[in-house]
Amino acid sequence: MDRLYNAIGLCMKAGKAQSGAFAAEQAIRNGKAKLVLLEETASDATKEHYTRMCESRGVPLRFVETVGRAIGKDARIVMAVTDPSFVQMIEGAMPNTDEKRG
Repeated sequence: MDRLYNAIGLCMKAGKAQSGAFAAEQAIRNGKAKLVLLEETASDATKEHYTRMCESRGVPLRFVETVGRAIGKDARIVMAVTDPSFVQMIEGAMPNTDEKRG
């Protein structure tokens, strides 16, 4: 798990991600999002919202234990990764296929 959250944090520090609902949704709508990470603890309505949004635009959606803690912003539950190299790094660090739903 540490490898996954280190990859997420590095992605954010490199400026290759948009975190927070407004920024992530903009990245998805503008076609910049290559992967969306959503906390498993998000409400069912939030999960459904992002699932529909990502499916309609062909963006993979992955559920993770925490987004905010990994990027140093506890209040954030969603993040859009905008760089394909970081997508590969993050997906490669995911421990099992259960977290790769979407």
